[in-house]
Amino acid sequence: MKQIAIITLTLLISMNSTGQEKAVATFGGGCFWCTEAFFTALEGVEKVVSGYSGGKAPNPTYKEVCTGLTGHAEVVQITYHPNLIGFEDLLEVFFATHNPTTLNRQGADVGTQYRSVVFYHNQEQKRITELVIQELEKEKIFNDPIVTEVSPFDQFYEAEDYHQDYFANNPRQPYCNVVINPKMEKFKKLFKEKLKK
Repeated sequence: MKQIAIITLTLLISMNSTGQEKAVATFGGGCFWCTEAFFTALEGVEKVVSGYSGGKAPNPTYKEVCTGLTGHAEVVQITYHPNLIGFEDLLEVFFATHNPTTLNRQGADVGTQYRSVVFYHNQEQKRITELVIQELEKEKIFNDPIVTEVSPFDQFYEAEDYHQDYFANNPRQPYCNVVINPKMEKFKKLFKEKLKK
């Protein structure tokens, strides 16, 4: 249902072709271990890096971000090819793979570091994000209001090495088995046309 609403919305968005070979998107949708796994699997995505954004503390560590005092959110920075996958496609995956209606919380993960957020890199990304949210609200895709923060991108701090490609590198880790694996199975079924071959 979410997918249908976004596909319908795509018809309302007049994307201006900039001829970009690559573009960057930055999303926070809870724990970056999950978020990274979803976007890495998409055709047209070149790389996904887990990190921190949106706070004031420079060069934060994972331990510092976990306190909730740095202002940073756990995010993924996605480098993608707009001729293969559009920003609106990335938003479709973003809104379908986390709960954008829970303030500072995703499941058992609680705190501002787990907030739902889109850090836009230009005015076009801002415009599309706001349009998508308006359409999701209009179509009543979620039972509760969307609380996703839409803020200008400022700074991205790459997370520690052991956080990168976490799901791929730790398939037997309990969190991966219990939390990420079931989500990945649903994700693959929902977005099978958008996955890397």
